[in-house]
Amino acid sequence: MRILIWHVHGSWTSAFVSGGHDYVLPLVPGRGPDGRGRAATYDWPDNVREVPYDRLRDEPIDVVVYQRPHEIDLAREWLGRAVPGVYVEHNTPAGDVPRTRHPLSGQSDITIVHVTHFNELFWDNGRAPTRVIEHGVPDPGHLYTGELARAGVVVNEPVRRTRVAGTDLLPRFAERVPLDVFGMKVDGLPYGTYEDLPQHVMHAALARRRAYLHPYRWTSLGLALIEAMTLGLPVVALATTEAVEAVPQEAGVISTRVDVLADALHAFVTDPERAAQAGKAARAAALARYGLPRFLRDWDRLLAEI
Repeated sequence: MRILIWHVHGSWTSAFVSGGHDYVLPLVPGRGPDGRGRAATYDWPDNVREVPYDRLRDEPIDVVVYQRPHEIDLAREWLGRAVPGVYVEHNTPAGDVPRTRHPLSGQSDITIVHVTHFNELFWDNGRAPTRVIEHGVPDPGHLYTGELARAGVVVNEPVRRTRVAGTDLLPRFAERVPLDVFGMKVDGLPYGTYEDLPQHVMHAALARRRAYLHPYRWTSLGLALIEAMTLGLPVVALATTEAVEAVPQEAGVISTRVDVLADALHAFVTDPERAAQAGKAARAAALARYGLPRFLRDWDRLLAEI
C-alpha cells in the first residue's frame, strides 16, 4: 500500500515504516511540525519518501494515517480527494480525565487506534470505532553491559513536562544514584545530560548504565521504557498507566512510592549481578509482548480492512 503519514513520533514511526509498504511523509518549507519529512536521527529505509506538500495530489495514496486532529483537514486539502484513513492515538487524555471526550468521538467513519489498552479505557471514544494495537519496537540487540554504576533516564523536554514526565522526582533519585538524562532539551539539568543523540548512539550509551529509571506520571507507555527493556536493562518505574502491564515482577520494580523506587534503583546499581539478571528478564518480556513482527502483523490486518 501507499501510506501517507506525518513524522510526529520518531520512535513509533520507525517501527511503523518497517513494514512492507510505501510510506509518504509530507514536507513543508522549513521542515515544520506539519511536514518534517524524513528523520535525521533515525535510519529509515528507502521506501520512506518525503514529498513536498504541494505535490501530494500526484501521489496515488491508498490510506492516510492521522496522528493529530488537524491532519484530517490537511489531507483533504493536500490530496484534493477523499482517501480512507485511520487515527492513531498516542496520548493519554488530559484535563478532566474520566470525562475527556476524544476529538474524533462524534464520528463513526475513522477508526481510532489506541497504542495501549489504558488509552482505550480512559478516553471517552463516543461512537467512534476503536482498536488497540500495542507498541512494537525493532530489536536493537542485547547491548547491555551495565558497566557504569549509574541510572539512565530518557525524556524529551523534561523542563516543560515537569510533573507529567516526573522530572520533579529526579532529585530524590539522584540522592541515591547518579543519573544520566537522554533526550531533547535536556541540557542544563543538574545531571549527566546527552542531547538528542541518534537512536543507535543513545541505545549503546544507555546500555552502559546499570539500570533504567522511568519516572513518568502520565503517559500511555513511553517507548523508551520498552526500548530499555529490549536492550537488557532492569527497570524502575512508577506504577502508573500501562507500565503496570509492561513490566513483570522479575524485570524490575514498579510502585507508586518514590522511596520504594529509590531503594530499588540503588539496589540494582550496587548489585551488578542482580541487575543483569533482571535485565535479561526485561528483554525477554519486551520481545514477547512488543516485538516488531506482531506489531506489523496487527497493522497489516487493520490496513487491509480499511
